[in-house]
Amino acid sequence: MKNEVIENYQRDEEMMILIFAQWCTNHELNPIELYERAYPQQKTNEALTKAIEATVPKEESDEIPTETLLAVLSMFGNEDLAFICSEEMKKS
Repeated sequence: MKNEVIENYQRDEEMMILIFAQWCTNHELNPIELYERAYPQQKTNEALTKAIEATVPKEESDEIPTETLLAVLSMFGNEDLAFICSEEMKKS
């Protein structure tokens, strides 16, 4: 049971990272740059690198509303990244 809970959390976390990476692609933003701005003390995120490889061109992607992205990021405690994404949307 414990392993199943951990695996489910990891899958959900991977989905959150993919949503972030695809949202960035859809808005022509660099997900690594945004991540590094939010978390300058952290090294390259391997899960983010994998998610970027899994993204599709924005023309092939469904729209990901910014509100959805911010909610998903907050659900996983990524408020700093949510703030950076929110700031980027204010610029456009």
